[in-house]
Amino acid sequence: MTILIGQHLPEATLTVIGDAPRPASTSEIFGGRKIVLFCVPGAFTPTCSEKHLPGYVEHFAEFRDRGIDVACLAVNDAFVLKAWAQAQHVPESLLMLADGNADFVRALGLEMDATKYGMGVRGKRFALYADDGVVKTLAVEAPGEFRVSSAESMLAAI
Repeated sequence: MTILIGQHLPEATLTVIGDAPRPASTSEIFGGRKIVLFCVPGAFTPTCSEKHLPGYVEHFAEFRDRGIDVACLAVNDAFVLKAWAQAQHVPESLLMLADGNADFVRALGLEMDATKYGMGVRGKRFALYADDGVVKTLAVEAPGEFRVSSAESMLAAI
């Protein structure tokens, strides 16, 4: 079942990308802060690399000016995500979160089966706004679309 507005984010362990990847619980990552989490189906894929992540990089200061942190989630390993962040010139304080086994996206009910594309289980393209771990806004894209989870859409929604 897909997570709903008003629910707490499920407990899971993600890998936070930094100088060295480190595990962190979702309560540690999302607790006590306002944060927009957007999920991409895969690092280095076309829409993710040309539109989704670049939009959040471009508008990063606008989120921060509103007191909102930003995190990018992908079902990729930590090393791929780190390389992608470097290639995309992601600001250091924009959190890059690896969900290597798709445990968190499954717990959210937002996984997708991309095996016919040779990608296995991935996260759907979505964005959510959470305050102290409680979902306040949720925008899930229809397959093949990129509209409601963009940085511009999330800025307008919150």
